[in-house]
Amino acid sequence: MPEPVFILVRPQMGENIGGAARAMWNFGLSRMRLVDPRDGWPNQRAVALASGAGRLLDGASVHGQLPDAIHDCTYVFATTARSRDLTKPVFTPEQAMAQARDMAGAGQNVGILFGPERAGLENEDVARANAIITVPVNPQFFSLNLAQCVLLMAYEWGRRSDAVTQPAADVDLATGIEVEKLGDHYEERLGEAGFFFPDSKADGMKTVLRNMWGRLPLTRSDVQMLHGMLRQLLRNPPQGPRP
Repeated sequence: MPEPVFILVRPQMGENIGGAARAMWNFGLSRMRLVDPRDGWPNQRAVALASGAGRLLDGASVHGQLPDAIHDCTYVFATTARSRDLTKPVFTPEQAMAQARDMAGAGQNVGILFGPERAGLENEDVARANAIITVPVNPQFFSLNLAQCVLLMAYEWGRRSDAVTQPAADVDLATGIEVEKLGDHYEERLGEAGFFFPDSKADGMKTVLRNMWGRLPLTRSDVQMLHGMLRQLLRNPPQGPRP
């Protein structure tokens, strides 16, 4: 069974990265990616806290931006405890890892995003995910340590190792980089057309648009068609209503 990719977005403390590695290795997971770690990489504090999971850190890849870290993922979950103004499917860890196993069994590459310790993922990060994972914790105290959150997801993945899963339909889903390029294409052309107006609302409008692309389970043929539709409209703009 292909493993999901655990992606730590802008982690702040090496100790938490090491704790996350240790939690993953407890359940046989080894695919970690880091996005812009605050204290740089490699980090000796992370190695010290990882204990016997240091080999996992040796294989971790480092990326400057989130789109680079999810470029080959066909489905991405974002872990968050805060309510969002972004419309997305919401799963518990158990439900999410059950779906992740089905997808992995069908050959898809699944990514799971974890935010920085202080404030979690930003809306711009969540917008690039397909779905949200929310842990049913005390609403008066919903803060989870990064390593704790990683442990929960790794445990749910591991405990379903003997579960019978049904392979997902044989569809050729678009990868993260393909969806990112689609978003870039529309954002650029809509910007040229003056769509993002007024300027004070432009950033929010762009986030909503990115969220729409992330929410849709786009196939590669969907992405190609959407690119083609936009190019055709620009090549032959509407001439007004026909008589």
